[in-house]
Order: sequence, then C-alpha cells, then structure tokens
Amino acid sequence: MKCRPLAASITAAIVALAWTVNGAHAASCGNGPGGFEAWKQQMAGEARANGVGATGINALMGANYASATINADRSLHSFKLSLDQFMVKRGSAAIVARGRSLKQTNAALFASIQQRYGVPPGPLIAIWGMESGFGSQRGNQNMLSSIATLAYDCRRPEYFTDQLYAALKLIDRGVLSGQTRGSMHGELGQTQFLPKTMLEYGTGNLDVAANALNSTANFLKAHGWRAGAGYQPGEPNFAAIEAWNAAQVYQKAIAIMGKQIDG
Repeated sequence: MKCRPLAASITAAIVALAWTVNGAHAASCGNGPGGFEAWKQQMAGEARANGVGATGINALMGANYASATINADRSLHSFKLSLDQFMVKRGSAAIVARGRSLKQTNAALFASIQQRYGVPPGPLIAIWGMESGFGSQRGNQNMLSSIATLAYDCRRPEYFTDQLYAALKLIDRGVLSGQTRGSMHGELGQTQFLPKTMLEYGTGNLDVAANALNSTANFLKAHGWRAGAGYQPGEPNFAAIEAWNAAQVYQKAIAIMGKQIDG
C-alpha cells in the first residue's frame, strides 16, 4: 500500500465530503431540452442511492424531454382567477349536478368509504369531478417523461425529484411502467394522484373509480380528517382539503361544491 501525500489526502477528503453533502441534489437543473440527457445520467446515480432498482433506472433512461408539460406548467392561469371565475371556468354547476346523481347511484360505495375513513361523499365527488371530469379526462401524456422533465426544470426541481423517485419505485414494483399515461404534470387516475401520493396512499388501480375514491379518502384521513366535523373554511377538516391542493381558490371551490352535493 502506497502512502499518499498529505495535501492529496486532504483534497480527496474535501471532495468526498462535498459529494456526501451535495450528492443528493447533484444533478444540475435546466430551462430547456439541451441538458436533459446529461441530467438523466446524473439523476440515475442519485436514484440508485435513493433505492431505485434497475427496472426504474432503465425506464428513466428512456424518458424524453416533455415540452408540452413545460408549456402547460408556465400557463397555470386558472388558479389566479377569483373564486366565482374559477368555479365558472371549471364547470362547478355541472360537477354538482352530475355529482348528486353519482352519489345516489353509488350510494353503497360512498357509505362504505365514509364508514372506513370518515369522509362524506360531497368533497370526494367534488375532487373527482374537478380533477378528471369523473374519469373522462385523465390525460394522455407519458407520465415518466412529464415527471422527469419537471424534476430537471429549474422551477421546482426538489418537489418533482421526490415525485420522480416515487414514480421510479412504482415502476420497479410493476405498478406503473415507462409507458404509463397521465396528465401534463404526471397526475394519474380518476382523482389525479401524483406518484409520491400514489406510493403513500394509493389503494389498487387508480384508473378504477372505487379505488381512486378510497385512496383519496385515505389521503384526507391521513391529513387529519375527522369523522363528523365540518370541512368549510375555518372548520376542522378544511385543513385536509388544503393538503390535497395548495391553491386557495381550488380549496374553497371543493368545499362549496362538496356542501352542495352533500345537501
């Protein structure tokens, strides 16, 4: 064994320490497609260190830069509308009308969910209608490319890197694949779960309405939903709706529509 010069040993130690401290976020973000392929190579190493296996890594290497996702992410104007404008734009009256009908025709399902999780039909149905038009608008983008692009993009890399790790772990488990289709930001299923939320709270195939609704109720309960308590702004369960979506106008719309559906 050869002795290394002291200066070289110190330098190596500093480099190793820097890698230990910064390695978790070493992949460089970008604002266009130019650096995406190099970023994937860097991210592959980070993903392995975060428990992603070979199947997930191979799927990551097949992801493409999703320009449509970036364009959509830069155009989220509806959350800046007033509450009344937002509800008109999102078709709240139609959601409530259809929701009341679905509440009646699926009474046994909603009774079962409420008994298990404490969440009444109204807010679940409002979320279902708002997120996917009751399953009719689940998106047709490549989920992994969307999530990887947002993890690479400099706007919110840390948030979407966590989503990317979750997506890759779900691919490792065979729950998702590199060809799974979703919405512009990688949302999946009838109530549009992001991969990390799906990993933590999903129950079954989220393209099946009953599974998606049970999973949504599971999420709400895990975020403090109390059976029998109110869910309007200022009431105990409104915090769980806030956890579902950070946009205040969305939160208030769900509470209003849920109350109208529940009667």
